[in-house]
Amino acid sequence: MADTIAYICPECGTGHTQWMGFCYVCGSGSPLEEAPPPQASSPFVPPPSNTTTWTPREANGPTELSAISLEDTPRIILPYPEMNRVLGGGLVPGSVVLLAGDPGIGKSTLMLQIAGALAPETLVDDARGSVLYISGEESATQVRLRAERLGISGRNFLLLNETSAREVLGWMDKTEPVAVLVDSIQTLYTDASSSAPGSVTQIREGARLLMGWAKANRTPVIIAGHVTKEGDVAGPRVLEHMVDVVLYLEGERASELRVLRSEKNRFGSTDEVALFQMDANGLVEVSDPSSMMLSQRKGPIVGSVVTPVLQGTRPMLVEVQALTAPVVGPTPRRVANGMEGNRLVLLATVLSRRAGIPLGGQDIVVNVTGGLRVTETSADLATALAIASSFRDQPLETDVVALGEVGLGGEVRPVAQMGRRLQEAARLGLRRAVIPEAAEIDPADLKGLDIVPVATLNQAIHALFPRARSAGRGERASVTAEGESET
Repeated sequence: MADTIAYICPECGTGHTQWMGFCYVCGSGSPLEEAPPPQASSPFVPPPSNTTTWTPREANGPTELSAISLEDTPRIILPYPEMNRVLGGGLVPGSVVLLAGDPGIGKSTLMLQIAGALAPETLVDDARGSVLYISGEESATQVRLRAERLGISGRNFLLLNETSAREVLGWMDKTEPVAVLVDSIQTLYTDASSSAPGSVTQIREGARLLMGWAKANRTPVIIAGHVTKEGDVAGPRVLEHMVDVVLYLEGERASELRVLRSEKNRFGSTDEVALFQMDANGLVEVSDPSSMMLSQRKGPIVGSVVTPVLQGTRPMLVEVQALTAPVVGPTPRRVANGMEGNRLVLLATVLSRRAGIPLGGQDIVVNVTGGLRVTETSADLATALAIASSFRDQPLETDVVALGEVGLGGEVRPVAQMGRRLQEAARLGLRRAVIPEAAEIDPADLKGLDIVPVATLNQAIHALFPRARSAGRGERASVTAEGESET
């Protein structure tokens, strides 16, 4: 007789016969949870015709892929171009979107603005319903007060205060909405589990019911989800696998800037980001992120370099800042905010070995301003120059832009779509571009730019820092005109 499964892993769902404080199958550190009582097995019986399925009714049987029509499934375009870009061109009918973020970051505000934008001013016919907004965290009065502040009229905007998933599904069938927004998935509960709302089982079952309804009715469903202190969506990891799109709303509470990025998207790119600014009227899109990122950059700053990065299909100028200081503890620290920490270690090592800058006794802190995350290697050269600027205590001119990948040998390599990046730099008024010597660029993309081609990191440092300052900085190496270091 097989062992009875008494506990399950909340992350991967693997069954266990004994309780443990972790799961050895997936490596999760979450304690195992008590498994629901087993149900008696029964032979397979085809579901009745009125049973809600995961897919539209006509797709229950096998269908030739070429015979499926896309004419009746146009994307729903929101009045937010930046958000449409992140979604891959708008909301797809029948899709389930998970909007996650820290408490107080603005999820409910953004959800309410989306609902107000989707609510039709007039109902076209009986088949097109209103927007259904399900609030399990705020009362109807609280939602109404926020809507007044955001300038939402409330016409054809149905508000439902309910946390029972079965009741919610009943009202969704009855009202036939054009879109459904749930705030939040952690408040829903079902009678299928005796656990409290917000538990792993309740979140998984609630998401399953919402997804089944969305697919069967070809109606987009947007659900809000909380984020844990580790930065993951609260609940089972399978929740992110179930939904079609996972969006994260990020930003510092003390800052007005909010970044909406796509972590998963079955209908578009996962590299797109949208910038919003929080004000008294809610979240307002930033149509020109590059200008906003550089708006606070008034003069030459030590340890600051501008570089163009690609966020999906759009080039964007960001400021990379670096700060070096003598080591206080037993070992030097390498702190990266907005970029990969291992990349910072690599660049610091190359600077020490190939450029003759002794960073072994220096703490290094690198920050990408605006809360953005740079994952591509095109920011290598700018990061290395920012570190060199801080160590030498010499600022770069404000009209300088640098881009290129730095190799372990100190060579500077070209990156993809350099022409588009340089065009964005020229549009913002930057006049001097430090780029790899081997880059092949159309001369039309270089209009208004003074190009400084470099083959190595040493050449880039010599071109931008002709005078080496060593006083007060503990610098033991200087760069000669030939690009070699001498001690």
